Amino acid sequence: MDIITSHTNADFDAFASMMAAGKLYPDAWIVFPGSQEKKVRDFISAFQPVEIRRVKDVDLLKVKRLIIVDTKSPERIGPFAELVSKSGGPLVHIYDHHPRTKGDIPGSVEVIEDVGATATIFAEILKSRKIPITPMEATILCLGIYEETGSLLFPSTTERDILAVASLLKRGASLKIVSSFLRTELSKEELDLLNEFLKSSADMEIDGIRIKIVKASREDYVGDAAHFAHRIMDMEDTDALILLLGMQGKIVMVSRSRVPELDVAEVMKRFGGGGHSSAASAIVKEIPLEVVEDEVKGLLKSSIRHGKSARDVMTSPVITISWNGTVKNAESMMTRYGVNVLPVVRDGKYRGIISREIVEKAIFHGFGKSTVGDFTTTDAQTVSHDAQVRDIERLMIEQNQRFMPVLEGDRIIGAITRTDILRLLYEDMLKRSRLHLPAEERPSMGRNLATWLREKFPPSISDMLKLAGETADGLGFKAYLVGGSVRDLLRGEENLDIDIVIEGDGIAFAKEFGQRLNAKVRTHERFGTAQIITEHLKLDVATARTEYYESPAALPTVETSSIKKDLYRRDFTINTLAVALNPRDFGLLIDFFGGQRDLREKTIRVLHNLSFIEDPTRAFRAVRFSERFGFKLSKHTENLIKSALRMDLFDKLSGSRLYEELLLTFSETEPVKAIKRLSEYGLLKVIHPNLLFDGRLESALQSIHDTLSWFNLLFLEEKPDKGDIYLMALLSTLSEDERGTAFARLSTPSKIKEKINRGILHSRELIRALPLRDPAGIYKALQHLDLETILFAMAVAVNDNKKKEISRYLIELRRVKPQCTGWDLKNMGILPGPLYSEILDTLLEERLRGNLKTREDELAFVRERYKTASSY
Repeated sequence: MDIITSHTNADFDAFASMMAAGKLYPDAWIVFPGSQEKKVRDFISAFQPVEIRRVKDVDLLKVKRLIIVDTKSPERIGPFAELVSKSGGPLVHIYDHHPRTKGDIPGSVEVIEDVGATATIFAEILKSRKIPITPMEATILCLGIYEETGSLLFPSTTERDILAVASLLKRGASLKIVSSFLRTELSKEELDLLNEFLKSSADMEIDGIRIKIVKASREDYVGDAAHFAHRIMDMEDTDALILLLGMQGKIVMVSRSRVPELDVAEVMKRFGGGGHSSAASAIVKEIPLEVVEDEVKGLLKSSIRHGKSARDVMTSPVITISWNGTVKNAESMMTRYGVNVLPVVRDGKYRGIISREIVEKAIFHGFGKSTVGDFTTTDAQTVSHDAQVRDIERLMIEQNQRFMPVLEGDRIIGAITRTDILRLLYEDMLKRSRLHLPAEERPSMGRNLATWLREKFPPSISDMLKLAGETADGLGFKAYLVGGSVRDLLRGEENLDIDIVIEGDGIAFAKEFGQRLNAKVRTHERFGTAQIITEHLKLDVATARTEYYESPAALPTVETSSIKKDLYRRDFTINTLAVALNPRDFGLLIDFFGGQRDLREKTIRVLHNLSFIEDPTRAFRAVRFSERFGFKLSKHTENLIKSALRMDLFDKLSGSRLYEELLLTFSETEPVKAIKRLSEYGLLKVIHPNLLFDGRLESALQSIHDTLSWFNLLFLEEKPDKGDIYLMALLSTLSEDERGTAFARLSTPSKIKEKINRGILHSRELIRALPLRDPAGIYKALQHLDLETILFAMAVAVNDNKKKEISRYLIELRRVKPQCTGWDLKNMGILPGPLYSEILDTLLEERLRGNLKTREDELAFVRERYKTASSY
């Protein structure tokens, strides 16, 4: 006998999941382990959608398989707990959307997904297995999803829940029935009960977390107690709610939490219940309401997790200046590192802070050569690394202090700014907000991508990222996944170029992590970087760094810094995203500079106004990314490129960096559009002032694109150098002298320069002199040319017949070889010597012309043509 069951006081999610499980296990009995919410009972009574058996009709000794849905807690499955508590019991299959907790029932089959409702899991399974459902069954699944997710408005709602509802509506689900059973109007009796809850309200505050406890009693049975909890949370400005409803000898407990510091599922588990960290419930019997209330208050005091501390939010390491440094040097450091306050140290010990305002006034009054110590604020407030953030907020507001040094003893280990505090306050406001914004309007801050890391990356990489976070944690460092893999994860594309940034010692982390992975580690001590090489993957590790430029277009000077500074040195906002890997915050998206916004809006945007002054190659990179992703450049970014051109900043740019960026443009984009965009922004003239994007160049680039597409489809094993071919096209419009100037500007490697010049020259000669309908002549003309030159010539040839002859060479003629060998000639008595080459070349020509088909034909030809050369 197979039994499908769920939790006591079953709601629509439980009922819908039981019904759907019946589609997967058609011979199983559907049995409630106890009571159901009133609206579920009303629905079953009105529609009788499935056959439901009574618990007393079940012979527990005959149960061979127990299918449990919407719970894993043995305390919530009534008499069926007896089956899972003994050895040799039935097989257990579990389908649930609640997170795992200690003491959960283990299953031989477990389908546990992080979605808003268990009904979503079943809707997906039924769809993937192509199991048909009726409109009523689709409606029941919709009821489960809508109720459990608050009509798709609760924060626990996922994209999968919404897609599941859309699919169910296509299958005939009735929203009219759904809305009639998920009504929001209250009857007079329910209003009286709600008023009683509100009048009994007792407020607690524990470590800044505001908790409301409400209670009421009724002689008669009251159905959906959770409905009142949702009402009160909507009405009251509180972080958490505990609702206690006494009726018929038992107490129904419903709890809700808006803050991560309070996991109400853990509280409810003490009473035999369970649920999510933000929504949970329990039922207790034969205990007075006041006793339960006192127990709850006691548990709450020990259940609050400590909030974030200074160490969690501080920027580290911090740029400092010596007590004996000059005021002028302080100004230079502030400009170089882009900061407005510098901590002052003396003999390695913290002594105070100095602000940009003070520095500028001191210099204005002629004290630029004075020591910083003379102007240091020595009585600024400081905090320890374990200070709570809410206390730091209060200090900074009360003392009007925009920069808070974080100390460990008398040593400064970090700093917290007003921006850090504003960001935390905003995140907190989002958590407390009662407004449920649509997905496209939800702010990106505080978003967690742990599920995405598991689902979008191969298991080996997601496991490796978790191990990286654990390794960093053990060393006292912070680890972040950064770069293109994070950007493309949010774009829905796979990118397995794994880059990890460490706040701490990247080299030490790489060595420890490499040892755990049993991988090879290459370190670069000078740059604080390392490469870890496993059997299937290379990953790059870097110490968090900041950089500054001594002059426009110069290479940057790099120094150790924080993750925020590390991300700030990157080129565009879409490349500044990071994901925390340490266990406590695993998957947390870090977005200091609006990267998610620009991904949504498909915009390339620089981080600051000096971006192209510091590194002009970013202008070329901006075009490359915009073409690669189909994004637009922001108006401000376009204006900054134009300003950089007016200031002649590209003249100071090294040719090798420009050359590398040009090759990346050829390899990563559709070059026709990219070169056109570069021309529109005036960037082609950086290579040579006479380089123009005209109809001739556009036609040549498009033809090369088409030719390469044709070639790549036919010859998968051959990979011509796209960069060389497109560079031939780009520079072919210039005279030989102008090309030489362009080569010098690009610092083109000498071998590549010779290849490009040779390719342009030979292609012109080839197009002019290539014979038609002469296979041997075609072969002779092309056999000594490199593949890139041949493809370039084919692309730019105007004569279609000559294009066809070149394509014939690539497809057919270049593969033609004589079957007769030197050994055959020797066996025929022909003495070795230069004659062998003449004979083999003649055989090749005759075979190309189709005069010789087989090896026997070749041997007969040689005997006839060269019989006088035989020694026999």
